[in-house]
Amino acid sequence: MSIWGLIASASLVVQLVMLVLLLASVFSWVVIFQRIRVLKRARKVRSQFEDMFWSGTDLNKLYHQLNLEGRKVEGIENIFTAGIKEFARLRKHSGVDPDAVMGGVERAMKVALYREEERLDQHLPFLATVGSISPYIGLFGTVWGIMHAFLGLAEVQQATLATVAPGIAEALIATAIGLAAAIPAVVAYNRFSAGADSLVSSYENFADEFSSVLHRQVHARDGGV
Repeated sequence: MSIWGLIASASLVVQLVMLVLLLASVFSWVVIFQRIRVLKRARKVRSQFEDMFWSGTDLNKLYHQLNLEGRKVEGIENIFTAGIKEFARLRKHSGVDPDAVMGGVERAMKVALYREEERLDQHLPFLATVGSISPYIGLFGTVWGIMHAFLGLAEVQQATLATVAPGIAEALIATAIGLAAAIPAVVAYNRFSAGADSLVSSYENFADEFSSVLHRQVHARDGGV
C-alpha cells in the first residue's frame, strides 16, 4: 500500500495520465525558474538605466555607452536606443517637420516596447495551460481508475474495504499529481503576469517621458542629439 506500489499497480491509462502530469510539472518548473531570471534581470536593467538616464548625462554619451562592443542591449535600453536612433536618423535630413520626427520616434519606441512585452510574456500561456487543465487530466485518471477498480469487483464474490481501497487509492493519486502540477503553475502565472505588466507600464511611462525630452529638443533652436 505504499505510494510507489500503488502507482506501479495502477492501470496503464492511469499511469499514462500520471506520466503526462509529471512531465507537465517538470516543464512548468523549468519555465518558472527561467521566468524568475528574466524578470529579475529586467528589473535590474531598468533600475540601472533609469539612474543613468535621469542623472543628466548627455544622450549621445549614454547611447554610445549602451552600445559598447560586445555589450547586449536589453529591456528598457532597447526602447531608448530605438527612439534615439530614429531621432538621429530623421534629424540628419534637413527640412523634416518636427512633428514628423516625433511621430517616427514614437513609432520606433512602440515597436521596441511590443517586442519587450512579448519577451516578458513568453511561456506564460504554457503555465496558464498547465494550471487550468492539469486538475481535469488528474480527474480523468481518477475516474478511470475508480471505474477500473469497480469493474474488478465483479470478479470477486465478496466486496470488502480491503478489496476496494487499493484501486480507489491509486486512482486518487492521479488527482493529487494533477493538483501538484496545477497549483505552482497558477501561482507562478499570476505572479509573473503581474510582474510583466508592471514592467511594461514602467516602459510605457519612460517612453512618454523620453518623447517629451526629445520633443523639447527638436523644437529648440539649438536642439539636437
